[in-house]
Order: sequence, then structure tokens, then C-alpha cells
Amino acid sequence: MADKVALIDRLCAEARILPVITIEREADILPMADALAAGGLRTLEVTLRSEHGLTAIRVLREARPELCVGAGTVLDESMLADAVAAGAQFIVTPGSTPELLKAGMNCPVPLLPGIGSASELMLGYALGYRRFKLFPAEIAGGIPALKALGGPFGNVRFCPTGGVNPSNVKNYMAQPNVMCVGGTWMLDSAWTRAGDWQRVQQASAEALQLLG
Repeated sequence: MADKVALIDRLCAEARILPVITIEREADILPMADALAAGGLRTLEVTLRSEHGLTAIRVLREARPELCVGAGTVLDESMLADAVAAGAQFIVTPGSTPELLKAGMNCPVPLLPGIGSASELMLGYALGYRRFKLFPAEIAGGIPALKALGGPFGNVRFCPTGGVNPSNVKNYMAQPNVMCVGGTWMLDSAWTRAGDWQRVQQASAEALQLLG
């Protein structure tokens, strides 16, 4: 687990902002990833919310090996196995179950479990997890929740996702227990459906510029 924690720390330090991607059309896989990468976002969380999620992971791992590609919205052990088989380099879940947390301990790639409360965090903590996704971040308490959790869980760090946007991303990243943030604002559905990849690239670059 210590090695996986170190790997998550490295991935998040390099990423700072983790774009959360849902592929609606297979033809969008490479141009979307290329636009994000051109804007500076090269660590990607491809969700399994659509039928194209696993395909996207496979395509990107083969065609864009310079990118770091993980799987998001992993809900159970079967999805975890499918994501790893597709080549995912890390796994992100929206919540935590004992079964999934235990499967993640034996997974060849690191798992970042989602939590929305101290009780959920403690389920993972008891198994050795020290890095979590706070989701949905704003609904779960946002920055005040992160500050409160920092007291009893001083060695835990988070990737807040859900409600993070250009107006608050800098404040989230300023928290000492935040290692990176997840977001979708650089993938506005109007842009992606229109294939406006230049706008996606621009929004990605602007997102990183907000962090200085």
C-alpha cells in the first residue's frame, strides 16, 4: 500500500487537475485527449459511465502511451477487473464498499476510493488507504469539510471532485490536504458535442494558469 500511495502522490502532483472524461462517441477519444494534453492536462480519468469507457482506455494506452490514463466510476470488482485488463494505470471510485476496498489492496494499480464522510474514510483507513477522492466535494462540505477532516486524519490527502470549477479551484488546491482536484468544466458538453477541441484546449490551459 505504501508503494501505491507514493504512486498516487506522484500522479497527482504531476496532474494537479484531473479531467473527468465521459466519452459519448468513439470518434471523440483521440481528439479529446489530444486537446486536453495540448492544454497541459496529461493525466486523464476516463469514466466507465458510457459504453465507450473501456474502449477509450485501450485506445489511449496504445495510441497515446505518453499520457497517464485511469478509469473512473468503477463501482464493483467486475468493473475493476475490466478496467485493469483494459490497461488503466489507476482506478477511481465514486464511493467505497468493503469488497471494492479489499479488491483494491490486491490490484496491480493504485485505487483512489471515493468518500463523502469520516465514517467512509475510516473504512478505507482501517485497510491502509491514505489517499481518497472527496465526492461530491461541494455537497459533502467542500473546503470546510476538508479542513475539518484534516484534524483527525492528519496523514490523509484528498482529490476533491464534484462542484470544483474555475471560481473555487485555487482555494481547493490551497488546502494542505489536497493533492489534486478532479473536474469537468474544461469539457463543456456543448464544446465536445460540436467537436470544438480548440476550446477544450484553451479551457485546459486556463485551468492550469489559475493555479499559477
